[in-house]
Amino acid sequence: MPKKIAFPPLELPAYTLPMDNERIRAICLALPHVAETVNWGHHLVYWAGDRDIGGKMFASTDLDGLGEGVLAFHCGADRFHELLEKDGIRPTPYSAKFYWVTLERWDALRPREIEEELKRAYALIVEKLPKRTKAVLALPEKERAKAIRERKKLLADRAKSRKK
Repeated sequence: MPKKIAFPPLELPAYTLPMDNERIRAICLALPHVAETVNWGHHLVYWAGDRDIGGKMFASTDLDGLGEGVLAFHCGADRFHELLEKDGIRPTPYSAKFYWVTLERWDALRPREIEEELKRAYALIVEKLPKRTKAVLALPEKERAKAIRERKKLLADRAKSRKK
């Protein structure tokens, strides 16, 4: 009986794998100072900087697949009309005036293009962050975490005092 040769499993490069929410999450969270929240019931929103210190969102995915698209992101004025010419990409409702587009399906762009667009979206948003937010993000890790905790506590205290 001939010996069977065991080949190692073939691993495809990440840029060739199909895109999904988990890959988007990995790409976004690999960027510096990114936070994520669940908003509007079923959207995972990615923020450049924590939103409680003035961070701004740069992308969101639809978690349950019941929305009108799978991924929305900021693309800037330069890329907005170029992306809209592609099949499967449309203006994001309520955000198109801020140059946001929505992918109707994962294959509207190649995985590598989606990754590049997300990195571009992040860079565009970080560029527009308020000075005080950039200052907090520039702090060393422990000081930044402390500043964010203090800000969240302040916001929680304000919310409690309004309810009274």
